[in-house]
Amino acid sequence: MAINTRLIDYTDGSVNLQGYFAFDDSVSQPLPMVLVAHAWGGRDEFVCEKVRRLAGIGYAAFAIDMYGKGVLGGGAEENSALMQPFMENRSMLQQRILAGLQAGKGLREVNQNKIVAMGFCFGGLCVLDLARSGADIGGVVSFHGLLVAPDITQGAAIKARVLVLHGHDDPMVPASDITALQDELSQAGCDWQFHVYGNTMHAFTNPAANDPNFGTVFQPNADRRSWQTLENFLHETFAVF
Repeated sequence: MAINTRLIDYTDGSVNLQGYFAFDDSVSQPLPMVLVAHAWGGRDEFVCEKVRRLAGIGYAAFAIDMYGKGVLGGGAEENSALMQPFMENRSMLQQRILAGLQAGKGLREVNQNKIVAMGFCFGGLCVLDLARSGADIGGVVSFHGLLVAPDITQGAAIKARVLVLHGHDDPMVPASDITALQDELSQAGCDWQFHVYGNTMHAFTNPAANDPNFGTVFQPNADRRSWQTLENFLHETFAVF
C-alpha cells in the first residue's frame, strides 16, 4: 500500500477553492470516495489527517474547502466570522458543498457511484445540508455537528442514509435541535441513525480540544467508538449503494 496525496484546485463561481485528496495508488480500479467537510476553522491538518486515515483503510478521500484557497481561521472570533455567512445563507452553503462534491466526483480515481460525505462541527452541518439538498449519494455522517435545519428544504426527500454522532453534553446543540432533526429525517423518509455518547462535549474527536468552559473537550472513548461506527457505516453503505 502506498498512500498518494495531492492538492486539488476547483471553483465555486468566482471563488477559488483547494481540496486535499488521498488514495491508495496500488489499487487500479476507481475507489469509493469519502468527502470530508472541515470544522469552523477551515481545511486544516485535522481533516487532512482524517483523509489519509480513510485512504489507509481502502477509500479515496477528499477534504473539501468551504472558505477559499488558503483561508484558515486563527481562533474562535475569526472562525465564527468565517462560518457565519454560511449559517445565514444556507443556499450558499449548499452550493459550496455541492461544488466540492462535483470536484471529487471528477477525479479519475473515484467511483462516482459510491460516495459518502462526513463532517466535523460546522462540517457536520454542511454534510447534513448536502443530504437535505437531495444529493444522490450513499450517506452522510455528522461528527459533533450543528443540527439546525435551513428554511429552504422543508418537505424535501432525503436520498442519503444519515448517521449522527453526538455528545450528550454538547452545549452548542440544544435538545430541541435533536428532536427537530430526528422528526425532519423521519418525515423525509430517510434511513437514519443517531448515536449519543455520555459524558461527552463538543469537538470530542479533536485531541487539541481542551476548553470545558467553551464546551469543547476531547473524549478518547467517544472518538474511538465514533470512528468504529463510521467504519461500520461505510462498509454497510458501500456494500448496497
